[in-house]
Amino acid sequence: MKDLENAKKILGMSIERNRKNSTIFLNQSSYVRNVLEKFSMKNAKPISVPLAAHFQLCKDQSPKTEPEKEKMKNVPYSNAIGSVMYLMVSTRPDIAYAVSCLSRYMSNAGSPHWEALKWLLRYLIKSVNTGITFSKCSKGVKLIGYVDSNYANDKDSRRSTTSYVFTLCGACISWKSQLQNIVALSTTEAEYIATIEAFKEAIWLKGILTEIGFLKQNVSVFSDSQSSIQLCKNSVFHDRTKHIEVRHHFIRDIVGKGVINLEKIIFEENPADMGTKSLTVEKFQNCLKILNLL
Repeated sequence: MKDLENAKKILGMSIERNRKNSTIFLNQSSYVRNVLEKFSMKNAKPISVPLAAHFQLCKDQSPKTEPEKEKMKNVPYSNAIGSVMYLMVSTRPDIAYAVSCLSRYMSNAGSPHWEALKWLLRYLIKSVNTGITFSKCSKGVKLIGYVDSNYANDKDSRRSTTSYVFTLCGACISWKSQLQNIVALSTTEAEYIATIEAFKEAIWLKGILTEIGFLKQNVSVFSDSQSSIQLCKNSVFHDRTKHIEVRHHFIRDIVGKGVINLEKIIFEENPADMGTKSLTVEKFQNCLKILNLL
């Protein structure tokens, strides 16, 4: 048997230990550089956000004529999406929204979709060293979740986007940015459905961490929607909510029993916002700061 000392890399992720500060830093800078080299983007101009607001992507931008389709056959769109998707699920919650949007057009991507994907690659140049820092918990282990939604923002289906992110002692451990399965009829309903998804993830994470004896405190999930919080806590029948499927109302039992704490947070301090829409540089940087991703 041979002692190989501490692991320095696993599955493309670099592991950097700082024993003085009791931290472990995970990043994929080498992988990012390889991706940029692969798609001839390493010398492109860096930018500060993964997806700019002027990219209004939809299926109408997909190629319709044969010349357009032939042109896009030579574009490695699906290959590039696969490369950035692995990066996103491993260490980069900051690109979750961009990858979620761009992956919808893998089967028939057009030039506007490819331009948006190249924009994301340019952001990776700027943020090549971004990663997740795990620190020692000095005041007890805390599992905290943030949830948000963007109502009817998908131009093709008019479905809303759900976003959540969970941190353990300040480090990101779980995140998602995804279209909801149904068409919400109001902003409140979209936020309500997003909160349900976050609660399901919170229950799963709480179960794992409690089972291994790592979590002693209750889990808190923060939302910036006062109306959805009231809907989660109020079980009174109402005409405006009777159309919501019964299976979604399990959240009221969870909140009522105190299994998960649902709390209000102001819009400016909700980092899950970066998983629902394109943000300004200032707002995006604030989200990264809250999640300790800078």
